[in-house]
Amino acid sequence: MDVVTFHIEEEYDRERIDKVIAALNEEWSRSQVQQWIKDGFVTVDGKTVKANYKCSAGDEVTITLPEPEPLDVEPEEMNLDIYYEDTDVLVVNKPRGMVVHPAPGHMRGTLVNGLLAHCKDLSGINGVLRPGIVHRIDKDTSGLLMVAKNDMAHESLVNQLVHKTVTRKYKAIVHGVIPHDYGTIDAPIGRDKHDRQSMAVVEDGKEAVTHFRVLERFSDYTFIECQLETGRTHQIRVHMKYIGYPLAGDPKYGPKKTLPIDGQALHAGILGFHHPRTGAYLEFEAPLPLEFEQLLDSLRNNR
Repeated sequence: MDVVTFHIEEEYDRERIDKVIAALNEEWSRSQVQQWIKDGFVTVDGKTVKANYKCSAGDEVTITLPEPEPLDVEPEEMNLDIYYEDTDVLVVNKPRGMVVHPAPGHMRGTLVNGLLAHCKDLSGINGVLRPGIVHRIDKDTSGLLMVAKNDMAHESLVNQLVHKTVTRKYKAIVHGVIPHDYGTIDAPIGRDKHDRQSMAVVEDGKEAVTHFRVLERFSDYTFIECQLETGRTHQIRVHMKYIGYPLAGDPKYGPKKTLPIDGQALHAGILGFHHPRTGAYLEFEAPLPLEFEQLLDSLRNNR
C-alpha cells in the first residue's frame, strides 16, 4: 500500500477531515474518502478518526491508499501523441473529444483504453476505471496529461498536486474584452445547487484559485492564459463564467451564440512537475490544435 502524509494548514483549521482530504485531489470523491476513513486508512497524529473529525492546524494526516482492484478495462490500440515516457511516468497530449477514463456506459475509446494497450503497466491506485490517472482534463479540452506507470510515481505526483508544485497552464478564448492584463480568481467551487450536473462558485465549495493573463484582445473576445493553483472539476470554465467572461464554445457554462468550435476553446498547453525518481524538474509544451489556431486567425481577420 502507498502512503500520503501532509500537515493541516491554518486555512483548514476546524474543517471536517473528509472535506479537507477530498479538497486535496479532484480524483478523490468525498464518499470515497469517507469509506477510507471508515476502513481505517486515514489517521491523524497516528490515530484513526471519524469522518466528522474537526482538524486542527498542525495535525499530521496520513492516508494509506488501499490496494487497487483487479483491472478489467479492455486495452485498445490507438495512435497516442506521447510527449515523454520512461519507466515511471508518461506525458500524453490528449486530443479534443476524447474522454480520459472509462465510466459505466462508456467503457471503450477512452485515453485509459489506449494507455493500457500502449504501456501495459499503470499505477492502480485510482482503481479499476482510472489506472495511472493522477489528474484529468475534460472531454472537449485538449492538451497535456501526466500518467503514473507505477504506485511510487503515482504517490509522488499526487503529493506534488497536493502541495501545488505542478505547473499547469492553459490557453483559452473567452467571450468579452477583459480590460486588465492580469488577474486572480479565488472562489470556492462545488456542485451547483440548482443543477447537480454542473459546478459553480458556492460558499461551501472546495478552495479554487486560477491566475490569468491576457495574451490578445479582439472586438468581442479575449485570448488568455490561465494557470491553475488548484485543480477542481471544470475550474477554469466555472471561474471565467463567474467573473463574466465565459469560455467560447462552452456548451455548459457559455452563451449559445458563440464561435464555431465543438466544445470549449480550452487547451492544456504547458505541464511541469518534478520527476518522481530523480527529482529533476520536467516541463512540456504542446502547441495549439489546428482548430484553435484557425479560430484565432479568424478573430484577427475580423478585428
